[in-house]
Amino acid sequence: MHENTEFSLSRDVEAIEIPSGRKLNLEKGMQGVITQTLGGSYTIATPYGLSRIAEKDLDALGLEKPKLEPKEKTAGKMNGAVSENDVWNQLKQCFDPEIPVNIVDLGLVYDCRLIEKDDGGTRVEVKMTLTAPGCGMGPAIAHDAQSKILSIDGVDEADVQL
Repeated sequence: MHENTEFSLSRDVEAIEIPSGRKLNLEKGMQGVITQTLGGSYTIATPYGLSRIAEKDLDALGLEKPKLEPKEKTAGKMNGAVSENDVWNQLKQCFDPEIPVNIVDLGLVYDCRLIEKDDGGTRVEVKMTLTAPGCGMGPAIAHDAQSKILSIDGVDEADVQL
């Protein structure tokens, strides 16, 4: 969508350095190029290397937040049940910031369990690995996966373990 788009930051913005996972502040006026726009986050190349910018900070890149189209509910969600397929579909929206492939197709997710709770809600437990041992982006990718799982109707707990 915006890959290979050059930018000059219109304001200071917090970013996550790739691959260390360290938070850093990029200053207004810094120039760079958007290298990847997948899964609601943006990978950029600056003089400091690669960094990940959250969708909420797109204005700093001179971009507008994409308009969300209403999602259709799956048949499982309409009758109150969460399906494992719902979870896998959300996990396919999580991307490694250096590789334009989702974490499911990369083979990083190796266990997904749905647990029906006594209160009628659903707890989802996911186990995944990383593309490289010690990758600093692990917590950021796990948080992204957890957020996407929690967006599923009927899911009220999600635990993503690395």
